[in-house]
Amino acid sequence: MNFNGKVLIVDDEAHIRKYVSLILRTLGAPVIIEAGNGRDGFEAYQREQPDLVLMDVNMPVQDGLETLKQIRAHDPEAVVIMLTSLASRQVIEEAAQHGAVFYLRKDTSRDEIVTQLRAILGEIFETGDPSPSAP
Repeated sequence: MNFNGKVLIVDDEAHIRKYVSLILRTLGAPVIIEAGNGRDGFEAYQREQPDLVLMDVNMPVQDGLETLKQIRAHDPEAVVIMLTSLASRQVIEEAAQHGAVFYLRKDTSRDEIVTQLRAILGEIFETGDPSPSAP
């Protein structure tokens, strides 16, 4: 699958944004927007209307769960994947309750992140493109 949508990455750690950006580029994402906190992320969402958001849970200024609520209130169809280094059941359940489609642990191997993103993107954005998908 080659994902050609616009992606917003919201994370307070620049190296995580860069890492996720590099992974998304291998999946074909041509436009990647970055924000360093939830407030800036919501503003970027309103301005850019991305197809996909990958967002950290714990950030300064405004956390990811609050930003998730704002994004989903603004756009109930928004596709948001939460990034976390803390996979507590409570956080995962709260994110799902507020409309996150999935969560990825930051300490997951690169290959596993690629596999999971391919599966998620294929399921959500499958367009019936007859070109063969990468395994």
